[in-house]
Amino acid sequence: MTTSSLPTVTDKEVALYHENGYLIVEDCIDQPTMEALRQETDRIVAEAGGLSESDAVFDLEDSHTAERPRVRRIKSPHDHFEFFQDLVRHPGLMAVATRLLGPNVRLHNTKMNIKDAEFGAPVEWHQDWAFYPHTNDDVLAAGILLDDCDLENGPLLVVPGSQKGPIADHHADGYFCGAVAPENFNFDPAEAFPMTAKAGTVTFHHVRTMHGSDLNRSDRARRLMLFGYAAADAWPLIPFLEYDDYEAMMVAGESTLAPRVEPVPVRLPLPPAPLQGSIYENQKGLGNRFFDTYDED
Repeated sequence: MTTSSLPTVTDKEVALYHENGYLIVEDCIDQPTMEALRQETDRIVAEAGGLSESDAVFDLEDSHTAERPRVRRIKSPHDHFEFFQDLVRHPGLMAVATRLLGPNVRLHNTKMNIKDAEFGAPVEWHQDWAFYPHTNDDVLAAGILLDDCDLENGPLLVVPGSQKGPIADHHADGYFCGAVAPENFNFDPAEAFPMTAKAGTVTFHHVRTMHGSDLNRSDRARRLMLFGYAAADAWPLIPFLEYDDYEAMMVAGESTLAPRVEPVPVRLPLPPAPLQGSIYENQKGLGNRFFDTYDED
């Protein structure tokens, strides 16, 4: 991707991101990179065919079988596949991330959520901040759309302006479950904005933005590559890496040993979910649900 083809984020768009808690940037990733991403994803998913249960790389649908593989998440692909170590530093992503977070940016996490055609599982309403609070909330998730995304195949839904509100309770029966029960939901789902766009588009949402996604009701897949980025002076309140590994996550600018501490609301994800694993496992602890689920065969 040449300098002339990098996405341009205007001051108005930056202001809209801070006002609404999200931003959509079309043509953020060049087509050769997108094609390579799809090919690598297909190759990786094919490896799950022989698995009978989830492991350190694959989170499988409950209905997964070796004969009928169904992967709902590739966990931390940057830890397992060299391709993603380069992709997290893609110049298109950095052009936007540094406008929204400042010049010094650290990678926080990576994952790919996959909604299979006519099946892909929903993700209940939640705020990423509930999983990993930091010393300040200059933290976001960038989502690369591998497929065209419309209302039928389970787009990411965001509640505009919710990043300015409280941190909802993501607990059930006294344990963290990574989801907000309907009785604790203080936002209007009818106001949710669907992040629909063509493949190659990247969505950005603030770490405190309320979001979720419905079932994939179409005959097309919906694959979303998610990279979590944080300003370098936003330090996690719950350590998740050794120091040297944490420093290796810098993707732009310079690191710092002086965390910026701001008075942002925090609710820790403790006690941990009884069903530890991906968000899909955590959310099984939720009693009432917003989104329908498919009946398992």
